[in-house]
Amino acid sequence: MSDGFPALRANEYRDTWCGQALPDRVDTEVRVAGWVHRRRDHGGLVFIDLRDRTGLVQLVFNPDEAGDAFELGHKLRSEDVITAAGPVVRRSPETVNDQMSTGEVEVRVAGARMLSDADTPPFEIESFSGEVSEEMRLRYRYLDLRRTWMREALELRHKVASAMREFLSGEGFVEIETPVLTRSTPEGARDFLVPSRLQPGSFYALPQSPQLFKQLLMICGFERYFQIARCFRDEDLRADRQPDFTQLDIEMSFVDTGDVIDLNERLLAFVLGRCGVEVSLPMRKIPYDEAIERYGTDKPDLRFELELHELTDVFRHSEFNAFRQAIEGGAVVRGLNAGASEMSRADLDGLVAEATDLGARGLVWAVVEANGWRSPVAKFLSAEEISQANEALAAGEGDVLLIVADEPLLSAEVLGELRRRLGDQLGLIDREANELAWVVDWPLFGWNATEERWDPQNHPFTSPDGEFDARDPGAARAKAYDVVWNGWEIGGGSIRINDPGVQREVFEAIGIDEQEAEDRFGFLLEALRYGAPPHGGIAYGLDRMVALLHRTESIRDVIAFPKTASGTDPLTGAPAPVDERQLRQLGISVRSGGGKG
Repeated sequence: MSDGFPALRANEYRDTWCGQALPDRVDTEVRVAGWVHRRRDHGGLVFIDLRDRTGLVQLVFNPDEAGDAFELGHKLRSEDVITAAGPVVRRSPETVNDQMSTGEVEVRVAGARMLSDADTPPFEIESFSGEVSEEMRLRYRYLDLRRTWMREALELRHKVASAMREFLSGEGFVEIETPVLTRSTPEGARDFLVPSRLQPGSFYALPQSPQLFKQLLMICGFERYFQIARCFRDEDLRADRQPDFTQLDIEMSFVDTGDVIDLNERLLAFVLGRCGVEVSLPMRKIPYDEAIERYGTDKPDLRFELELHELTDVFRHSEFNAFRQAIEGGAVVRGLNAGASEMSRADLDGLVAEATDLGARGLVWAVVEANGWRSPVAKFLSAEEISQANEALAAGEGDVLLIVADEPLLSAEVLGELRRRLGDQLGLIDREANELAWVVDWPLFGWNATEERWDPQNHPFTSPDGEFDARDPGAARAKAYDVVWNGWEIGGGSIRINDPGVQREVFEAIGIDEQEAEDRFGFLLEALRYGAPPHGGIAYGLDRMVALLHRTESIRDVIAFPKTASGTDPLTGAPAPVDERQLRQLGISVRSGGGKG
């Protein structure tokens, strides 16, 4: 065996994996099959590197030994599919290839047969560089997945999913599937809707998560459930989002926050340990407010320092009107010490433009010098203000300081995003590090200024922490927790509401009246009245976890058949118009134009 692959049962195509043609097989006859990875014709001899899932093996076509197969060797091209048989022989010392696991041996072909004659691929399979656009890779995904790096991504994905199942099964969890055709529920994004032919005018929704079903399973008495579930969200895409994605879904009964966190720390240590990442337990826990204040985000990258500091008191009575008036209007002044760096004026002005693009009113930069600041606003500031700001930011000569005065959350978020970008640009991030932490003690709601309403920070089924006063939603805290890994949120969950009265109060706080609650969630409210245990859980983004393990910035690299950033599939052409007859059967007509709602 090689790399965990079992011995093959001999058939007319092969009896040995390519990667199993190792020195211990010397002087034995083997039959291998696969794709022509590379061909070298030396006139008298033809060398073929044959590829299957397990790796490469060199085939040698010698006219004295290969017989009729020698002529085939001359005709072979990249990606042709063949089967070949012959003895495994040891290579001469000067021809050993240390880059191949089978590089000490080769197969002297005694017979071979073409199984599939391949067209010339639109790009080289053996290389993996930036010469091929992502659009081209997705258009020919069946070729892209033949590349070693892509195959390893999906094998890693399998290893992660298998480890999850092994751990949770050992902890008494039951794997249960939940419906894909369900009804629309508020999960924070738009639903994908599926029209019903049998109930004209009615629609199913594809689940954004199995949230309500897993809660029902706790009420059913299963107590420990998990599922590697497909989820669907109609939202704008980016590197770590897809319209359809996979999550590990977990729910437990008779637990509180500490119980869920304890089990999941052990889960993470087990699963990531299988993939070579050591997780130190217990994991660090950062309160939500602290994460925002220190890092400007609820998913901080902890692989580098650069922390935010509040400077509101330093500038509260400043002669610099932009700061003083902003503070009087409720703004918070925050600063970031980017350290000593050789930033040009153009670089600094570029940061100002980035800050305004992120929504800030502006950004003040300053370079610390021996006798004060070099900054466009230095003349408006007193020596005491500059000294106090330097002290708060632990600034020394040559350091670059960035300051934003804006709404409390926005000032933090803008500097948090600049912190992330500077960490990357200035080479501050330890790329080999793996920093995992919990973000805990979340607010239950966040104010939606656009809609002028309170929205759940997680979802409306999250349990308040302590007594809940519906008259003051902004003061409520949640029994919620997120797992953050190197600046990516890989999982999040909460303890759920198991009291129908509290659930109605939460609905009311977010603008769902009693009738709407009954129409949309009557089945859940009814189930809660029949004895619901305290319960909670978590969901992990499987795609994100594998992307982090595979050291890629895009989850598209660890999904077999992903969509582009615009939500299209270049391979199949989806989404695409459907036959008019199908629309008539559904009672649907399509208007031209349309647009974003």
